[in-house]
Amino acid sequence: MESTNPNSLFAEYIKLIKQFKLPGIDVSTVLESRRKDIEALAAANTTALTGMQSLGQKQMEILSATMTRLQSLVAQQSGAQSKPAAGEAMQQALHKALADIQELAETAYRAQADSYAVISKRVAENVEELKALLQPAR
Repeated sequence: MESTNPNSLFAEYIKLIKQFKLPGIDVSTVLESRRKDIEALAAANTTALTGMQSLGQKQMEILSATMTRLQSLVAQQSGAQSKPAAGEAMQQALHKALADIQELAETAYRAQADSYAVISKRVAENVEELKALLQPAR
């Protein structure tokens, strides 16, 4: 096992396991099930990474927009703007910030839910595969 390539490592693992004959157990079925487990974990990790990248991008967009609004408010304050108008502008900025925070939370939730769905699907498949393995041969 000189290589660190995951595919070749898995191939080496398969060769090793197939050398042993276990009565009543279909080794190739078990190995195929483990391969599917690894694929499901990889898919869940990819989904989680994509979600976190989306979340990070959204945070950058919100920060940029907030800084632009802040610069605009400061510029307006240095002018001859009245106190009520400044208060209204601040209130609008606060409402926008709260809406942005809610959107970030929804993005994070979607990313987590998508990753969980991938893992849940594979767990359900594992249960069905185990049931099939435990059924007496006909």
